[in-house]
Amino acid sequence: MAAELAARKVQLEAGPSEQATAAQHAKGKLTARERIDLLLDPDTFVEVEGLRRHRATGFGLEHKRPYTDGVVAGWGLVDGRQVFVFAHDFRIFGGALGEAHAQKIQKVMDMAATTGSPLVGLCDGAGARIQEGVTALTGYGEIFRRNVRNSGVIPQISVMLGPCAGGAAYSPALTDFVFMVRDIAQMFITGPDVVRAVTGEEISQNGLGGADVHAGTTGVAHAVFDDEETCLLEVRYLLSLLPANNRELPPAEPVADPVDRSCPALLDLVPADPVRSYDMRAVIREIADDGEFYEVHQQWAGNVLCVLTRLGGQVVGIVANQPMVLAGVLDISASEKAARFVQFCDSFNIPLVTLVDVPGFLPGVVQEHGGVIRHGAKLLYAYCNATVPRISLILRKAYGGAYIVMDSRSIGTDLALAWPTNEIAVMGAEGAANVVFRREIAASKDPDATRAELIAQYREDLMHPYYAAERGLVDDVIDPAETRSRLISALAMLRTKDTVLPARKHGNQPQ
Repeated sequence: MAAELAARKVQLEAGPSEQATAAQHAKGKLTARERIDLLLDPDTFVEVEGLRRHRATGFGLEHKRPYTDGVVAGWGLVDGRQVFVFAHDFRIFGGALGEAHAQKIQKVMDMAATTGSPLVGLCDGAGARIQEGVTALTGYGEIFRRNVRNSGVIPQISVMLGPCAGGAAYSPALTDFVFMVRDIAQMFITGPDVVRAVTGEEISQNGLGGADVHAGTTGVAHAVFDDEETCLLEVRYLLSLLPANNRELPPAEPVADPVDRSCPALLDLVPADPVRSYDMRAVIREIADDGEFYEVHQQWAGNVLCVLTRLGGQVVGIVANQPMVLAGVLDISASEKAARFVQFCDSFNIPLVTLVDVPGFLPGVVQEHGGVIRHGAKLLYAYCNATVPRISLILRKAYGGAYIVMDSRSIGTDLALAWPTNEIAVMGAEGAANVVFRREIAASKDPDATRAELIAQYREDLMHPYYAAERGLVDDVIDPAETRSRLISALAMLRTKDTVLPARKHGNQPQ
């Protein structure tokens, strides 16, 4: 009997055939088990239901009942911490989901939730198994329900390593992070053939739903990579920054970078002139432990940055305007990107630091008709609803409604700091003077000189760096060189913050 068991285990680990494995490799793709081996610490994977087979009949299925039913599932360790994983096996039924296949995924989803462990899905499947009909569709429904139930409870990460079409695409969309590998991964609801038949448009699979499309245009993918090895290595790094569940704090690490390290380089990195651009990533790199950070959605909505990093060994989430892209304005995409990130950090006890240098919301008919009010309100809602420690720092300008939305004092940030170069106002001095003093300028014999004089007057009266501090809207104006040490000190003070929200089933956030 032991020999029979051993033979069956060899068979299920080998997969359907050498030819099927060779075909997978010929596409530039790894097998499900090879992917799991890259993700997890060596020799830590424990498989569940490896001997599972489907029980469907018809269309010849009763004669084709391979072990695993096209998905390898179980748990293992990543840097010594428990993680659950499932991996579609494209060699079996093209990774298509049937009843048994779905139940295996549901099992590890439930185990991840009950043990408080992250879940990683390695996706490489052709959607629902057509031969099993509505049973397969029901399997997706049960997965979606668990995705939603586990949202904000355990980290859920989807890694797209092959096709994902139709309703199958909604499960990754419900998870916290979506990683994609170029050329081999695609996601779409209706494929190129259907698009061609309905609209007459000709487009390739990658052109319709490839990795770069979802990273730069739709915002579905949080990160893209050129190969599977790099992608799975980045998944491991991301997991190192996340708590196992919403009842834990993010993992702290010893840090050699001094917590009181001065950052004089910031004085040169950020120009005092509010209209000159600079790279906010350089600012983050200067204050972060050892200059390291993990950026989310790097290719989408580049006018705002969302990063995970460590300050003094503690994980923090940073939301920052990016003056290099659209001068750092907020728009529809940037608001959605930042709101989603704020909600994620709040769900998993990750403190938030907001670096502000924002001239306002992007004006224009496209933005207004696209619903910038509704989408901008998402970021406002996310900040107002967040109970984790929150610190905002105004580097240069903070104008209009965008100042309020970027975690201002009035919407509940715990500590509002500013550099001496800060300007907080309804709008820039030039625009404000043109509105407030338009009659004086129009009546002047020298409108240009009068305008310049009144602009300087407005800036001196209402936009000097200490105006907000004098009114208690900024807790302190700090030396830029002290930014790192002041943030770390403030985060340490806020570590025991405890906020109780009003009793409610849930809020009704803007959509």
